[in-house]
Amino acid sequence: MSTNIGFIGGGNMATSLIGGLCRSDQDAPLVQAEQIWVFDKSADKTQTLKSNYGINVAASNDEMVICCDILVLAVKPQILETVLTPLVDSFAEKQPLLVSVVAGIKSVTMERWLGRELPIIRVMPNTPALVAVGASGLYANARVSEEQKRLTVGLLDATGLSAWVDNEADIDSVTALSGSGPAYFMLFIQSLIDAGVQAGIEPETAKTLAVQTAVGAAELIRQSDNSIATLIDNVTSAGGTTEQALISFREAGLPGIVADAFTAAKTRSEEMATELDT
Repeated sequence: MSTNIGFIGGGNMATSLIGGLCRSDQDAPLVQAEQIWVFDKSADKTQTLKSNYGINVAASNDEMVICCDILVLAVKPQILETVLTPLVDSFAEKQPLLVSVVAGIKSVTMERWLGRELPIIRVMPNTPALVAVGASGLYANARVSEEQKRLTVGLLDATGLSAWVDNEADIDSVTALSGSGPAYFMLFIQSLIDAGVQAGIEPETAKTLAVQTAVGAAELIRQSDNSIATLIDNVTSAGGTTEQALISFREAGLPGIVADAFTAAKTRSEEMATELDT
């Protein structure tokens, strides 16, 4: 049975997901371009997506509900209620799987707006999905089937990788870990670049070396069977340069700084969920 996937919203995240699904290097693509639909109030966005990927442009969100088996919600949190509430009648006729990449909106809130229980998967993606190396956390409510989970993993894995969490509240922790996480690493890399420049290295050279070092460290962790602690030890010689840098990090309280930042992001995610649910 063919599966049609519709996207409400044509912004960056929808673009990255559609681009991932339509990549030409896939041996067994999840869907073909003709099975993908999109609707956005911006005709420029939808026409660009149609031109780039050969997908369908729907005339309305109601049309997408009727023709699609999976409906990806990719709009700003502040407007999701105004997007969903006019679709009550369409959802009375058909109940596609809702895959929400909208931050902060709980599944029960979406069900309340649509006036019925529905299969809903919440996704917390991150911006590296735009270059096909994203990390997405997923939560499924009890009405989601195993086949729907499989299809959603295929959708998200087209832009990187994905991992399930058991409780919806864990999405707030995923937000603090991988959702906001790219900015943490970018800030560290920028700080390392700045330190190199202050020491006399040319800015572009400092950027090239710092970025490649970050990529290499991440790839080494990913491919190695050793623990991160062991990999750190492998770089560190007694009385050497790395040891002195690590001592400086620890004396400055780096682990506590990172833990505090994680908690601040998680707390804000929880607050936003409460604010948007009122």
